[in-house]
Amino acid sequence: MANQGHADRGGDILIGIDAGTSVIKAVAFDLAGRQLAEAAVKNRYRTGNDGSATQSMEETWLDCAQALRQLGEKVERLATRTAAIAVTGQGDGTWLAGSDNRPVGDAWLWLDARAASTVDRLNSGPGERARFEATGTGLNTCQQGAQMAHMARTRPELLANAVVALHCKDWLYLNLTGERATDPSEASFTFGNFRNRAYDDAVIEALGLRDFRHLLPEIVDGTKTTHPLSPEAAKETGLLAGTPVSLGFVDMVMTALGAGVYTGDSGTACSTVGSTGVHMRAVHASGVKLNDDNTGYVIALPVPDMVTQVQTNMAATLNIDWVLDVGRDLLADMGVDVSHRDMVSKIDEWLAHAQAGSLLYHPYISEAGERGPFINADARAGFIGLSAAHRFPDLVGAVVEGLAMAARDCYAEMGEMPGELRLTGGAARSRGLRGVLSAAIGAPVRVSGREEAGAAGAAMMAAVAIGVYPDMERCIGEWVTPLLGEAERPDPAATALYARRYPTYAAARRALEPIWNAMARDRRAEREGAADAAADERNAK
Repeated sequence: MANQGHADRGGDILIGIDAGTSVIKAVAFDLAGRQLAEAAVKNRYRTGNDGSATQSMEETWLDCAQALRQLGEKVERLATRTAAIAVTGQGDGTWLAGSDNRPVGDAWLWLDARAASTVDRLNSGPGERARFEATGTGLNTCQQGAQMAHMARTRPELLANAVVALHCKDWLYLNLTGERATDPSEASFTFGNFRNRAYDDAVIEALGLRDFRHLLPEIVDGTKTTHPLSPEAAKETGLLAGTPVSLGFVDMVMTALGAGVYTGDSGTACSTVGSTGVHMRAVHASGVKLNDDNTGYVIALPVPDMVTQVQTNMAATLNIDWVLDVGRDLLADMGVDVSHRDMVSKIDEWLAHAQAGSLLYHPYISEAGERGPFINADARAGFIGLSAAHRFPDLVGAVVEGLAMAARDCYAEMGEMPGELRLTGGAARSRGLRGVLSAAIGAPVRVSGREEAGAAGAAMMAAVAIGVYPDMERCIGEWVTPLLGEAERPDPAATALYARRYPTYAAARRALEPIWNAMARDRRAEREGAADAAADERNAK
C-alpha cells in the first residue's frame, strides 16, 4: 500500500542508496543533510565482443542489501533511527523481470552497444522527430526504448518472458518494496513527454513497441509517494519492515540536484565529471531548446515544471584512466610498481608542465562511441597534432583539455555558455582540471562540499516525501546551497586560448566521422571473417 505523505516517524536518519555501474553506495544523512556514514560494495558487469555489457540483476540486489547491512554496522541503531530510505541508480539500460518478480536474464546496461543497428533504423523512421520533440531526448544505444526494440528483433524471448521493464533503481525498488514502478524522469525521457511527465503513445509507436506497452510500469513520484519496506527486504537489509521507501529520479539528476544544478540562481549549470561526463542546466519545461540534430536529454527534476536540459559524453574520466594506465604499464615493464592512485596524484603536476593547447584530443574512448552532443556509435578517441616535441605531460594535458572541449561542445548545443558552473564527480578534486574546464567554458566554477551528491539527491526526495520539508526548494536551501564553495575564476589567457581552439576541435570531430565509420566497417568485416574461418574449421573437423 502506498503512503501519500507522512508525518515525522520519529527517526533522525535518512538513507540514500546510489547504485552505480561499478559501486553501490548506501549513505546515512541526518534530517538537515549532514552526512553521517557511508558503505560501498563493488558491483560487477561483463562485456562481450558483440558490444554487450550486462550485469547480474540478482547480484546487484544482493550487493545493495550488503551495503545497507554494512551501513548498519557503522551507524548505531540504524534500523530504529531510519525515518525513510531513497534509491537512485545508473540510468538507461533494460532490467526485465518476470511474473514472479525474478530476473529475465541479466540486465542490459547503458554501456551495451548491441542496439546500434536498431538505432540507425529508428533514427531514419517517419516518427523520429515527433518522438524527439515529445521526449526531448536523442535516441541512442544506451536507452531502454532502443534496447527493447532491438530485443524484439533479435531476442524476442526476453520480452515474451517479461512482465515489466525496469531500470536499475526500479529493480532495487521492487526488491525493497515489492512494487513495480518507475519514476517520472526515466519514464518521460524514454517513453513519454517531459511536459506532462506521462507515457506518450506516439513515442511508443515510433519505437515500434506498441505490442509491449504492457511492460511499462506505473510512474511514481518519490517526493509524494512512498511504499513500505517489505518484510523480506527488512530481513535482507537489517532495517525495519514498514520503513517508507522513496523511488528517486535517475542518478544524473539526483547527483546534479545534490551538487547545485537548481538553487534559484540564473545562468548556472552543473557538470559531473565521472566515468561519464554529464552537462546540464535547469530550465522551465517551456524554456527547453531542442536542437536540429535530435541529440541530448530532457530530464525532469523533482520540482514542479522544472527540467534539466542535458548533454552527456559517453566517457569522461575513463579517458584519464586510459592515459594514466599507459604510463603505469610502461613503468611496470621497467620493473617500477606504481599504483593508479599514485598516478592520479601526479595529474596536477603534469598539467602544470603540459604545453597548453598544443594538441587536440577527442575523448571518445568508449567502445559504445559517443552520444553527446552528437550520436555516433563508431566514434573513437584520438590525438591530433602530435610532434616529436610532445611528452607524457602533454598527453595528459591534451586528454584533460579534450574533456573540457567536449563539455563546451555540449553546452554550445544547449544555447549560451553558463555564467557559472557547479562541478561534481571525482575528477573535480583536481585543481588543474577545474582550471582547464573553467577556462574552456569561460565561466567561474564552484565545487560542492557534498561528498555523495547522488545519494543526497535521493535522500532529499525522501525528506520532502515524509514531510521533513514542505517542498524541494526549502530542502535545497538547507542541503545544497550552504555547501557550495567559493567561485574559482578562469585564467583570462587560458580562456582566450581555448576560445580559439574550440572551433578547430569541433571542425575536426565533424571531419573525422567518415573515418570512424570506415574503421568500424573494417572491424565488422574482420570479425565476420574470423567467425567464418572458425565455422569452416569446425565443419572441416
